[in-house]
Amino acid sequence: MKASTLLTMGATAALAAGAAAACDSATEPGRRITFAATSVTPALLKSLPAGVQAIPVISSDDQLPGSPNFIFGGSADGMGILRGTDGVYTLLVNHEDNFSVSRLTLDADFRPITGEYVLQSDAGRYRLCSATMVRPEVHGFGPLYITAGESNAESQIHAVNPFGARNTSTFLTALGRWNTENAVPLPAEAYGDRTVIVIGDDDSSSAAGGQLALYVGNSIGDLTTGSVYVMARANDVVRERDMVPGTTYPVVFRKLEGSVPAMTGADINARSLSLKAIQFGRVEDIDYRKGSGGGREVYFNVTGQANTGVNADYSRSKYGRVYRLVLDRQDPTRGTVEVLLDGDDRNGPAREFQNPDNIMVARNFAYISEDPNGYGDETHDARVYQYDLRSGALRVVAELDHHRGDAKYNNVAGARSSLGAWEFGAMLDLTEEAGIRDGFLLAIQPHTWTGDRYRAADGGTGRPNESQASQLVVLTGLER
Repeated sequence: MKASTLLTMGATAALAAGAAAACDSATEPGRRITFAATSVTPALLKSLPAGVQAIPVISSDDQLPGSPNFIFGGSADGMGILRGTDGVYTLLVNHEDNFSVSRLTLDADFRPITGEYVLQSDAGRYRLCSATMVRPEVHGFGPLYITAGESNAESQIHAVNPFGARNTSTFLTALGRWNTENAVPLPAEAYGDRTVIVIGDDDSSSAAGGQLALYVGNSIGDLTTGSVYVMARANDVVRERDMVPGTTYPVVFRKLEGSVPAMTGADINARSLSLKAIQFGRVEDIDYRKGSGGGREVYFNVTGQANTGVNADYSRSKYGRVYRLVLDRQDPTRGTVEVLLDGDDRNGPAREFQNPDNIMVARNFAYISEDPNGYGDETHDARVYQYDLRSGALRVVAELDHHRGDAKYNNVAGARSSLGAWEFGAMLDLTEEAGIRDGFLLAIQPHTWTGDRYRAADGGTGRPNESQASQLVVLTGLER
């Protein structure tokens, strides 16, 4: 299916589609929604600040009334949501290690009703991490669910019709092959006559490192004829850790000449080296600031990599960093970048970082969640941090609760899960994405929670032995 056909179908479908803790949250004037626990699984979280609630929405143990045979898969990660004219929500969720995407229907009170897999492992083909729901009112085209492959440097980026038939995604070959964590279109207000997509390359094994890349389409909604660029410092310095907090660095995006769809990932890495692209230690998730900055104030996480092998010179971050990129008002291939938080400074504000992965940016706050780093020096279970974009204050607002005394959640050769063995998936701002105030949807990947019941939950054959479970929770009481 051609991309243009898929977009048209998506837009038509969108128009046609039109327990314990609970709290009320206002949406548009005159309407209120009640978040209530709708899962049999408790929220697998702890260390919540006063006033913050975690409300379980769905887990792999839940049976949905409209789809009794559906099993919510493991390693829930990237998400995107659309609200129909009838008030019903369509939620797409990546299942990273299943190589699949589920599609849930939730009623007007945010209760899951039905579930199915819009992308199974056979068609998903790669680990699917973060994702972005493209919406006409924000991006000028869509609706379209963009989710990126992250299995290796040859992975590709999917475009999924959120209302389409199963396994009918299109690969966005014009965006290139990367070990991609996310591909984030900027809002139409950023560059009104072009589509600009920021791509994060989660590469740690090559000499080129992870790249921050840019796709610039020639018009709004152009996903096929644009050009791809990689970010470099204006002075050609490629070492990541030569950039330090407190300094702003001019950057340019240099074009990958030639036919990007014809390039392999290895080709792109080689060209990135020749273009003096900055060599990051795994570029992970990306988001832009809402409500200010014109959609051109972009934040991204570098998760870090061990200072061995290609990073034996410790030129790339080990414990992770958070960056701010400000793109030029007229020219998206120019801008400035700065280090906001540096996990390698073990005396600084981010001294307890153990590899930031996902990031979600609201109006005045960014939320940063952690991966396990696998170094063996973890000091805590994975956390969600709140970063104040105005003051620079950083605080913990959630930590994973492994329930180590319960074998159900620690079913790996009978062993208790180690510190950092679980991780967070994506976080979604429901106010921004679905018009629901005071609501954030958070994905949890409890990797040691496994069982035969969850094996190949998506029904595909590409990952027949994948047997993890996972969970989504709503957080209320956090600031935007």
